[in-house]
Amino acid sequence: MTRPLHIADEVRAVAPGFGHLAVEAYGLTNGPSDAASSDLLDAAARRLAERLDGRAPHEDPHIAAWRAAYTAFGCKPSRTRNSAEALARRALADGGLPRINRLVDLYNAISVAHLVPVGGEDLDRIQGDMRLVRATGDEPFVTAAGGAEVIEHPEPGEVVWCDDEGVTCRRWNWRQGVRTRLTEDSGSALFLLERMAPMPLDALRTAGAELAEALEKACPDARIEIGEVRGH
Repeated sequence: MTRPLHIADEVRAVAPGFGHLAVEAYGLTNGPSDAASSDLLDAAARRLAERLDGRAPHEDPHIAAWRAAYTAFGCKPSRTRNSAEALARRALADGGLPRINRLVDLYNAISVAHLVPVGGEDLDRIQGDMRLVRATGDEPFVTAAGGAEVIEHPEPGEVVWCDDEGVTCRRWNWRQGVRTRLTEDSGSALFLLERMAPMPLDALRTAGAELAEALEKACPDARIEIGEVRGH
């Protein structure tokens, strides 16, 4: 793996059961959502429904653990949901999952199927190392409002992913910034899978392997690197 990921001790203190797995991909070919990516999302929604068996997503032990972690850093999890819970709710709703582009559809499908937060960042847009820290409140976060880019700032103490230029994802994995998101022109990507105990580390590896397999199928000429699981 070529992109170092640093987890601050102050974050580990908030959530000692946190673990993550990085998958790097080079030589990708992205584009608009198509039948294949749409089928992946539909299949993932069916797998989720079977897993939950009538329960709400927040009743799953893994999502409950994420809610506890959000509460620990001062965020209301019923108002600001982690990405896996938010996607799961959409998957079960009448409108179903959104179609964004081929690569985003692919990692969203893995997130829903395994009920695990998965993020995708454009490696060519990341500046320096990636770090998971508690924000000071001064860091810039580029988002979009009304079709225009807007700079916001996280709340002090909020858990954020950031690089040398600013925040790439607010409230752990709640909202991704526009600067590093995967677009139809992206050719290299960092996919980050995040877990809380009690999700077994082997289950995180399984999700990562399925992501790599799906990437290889969608982009046969791509080079995929799966990192080591980090966590306890």
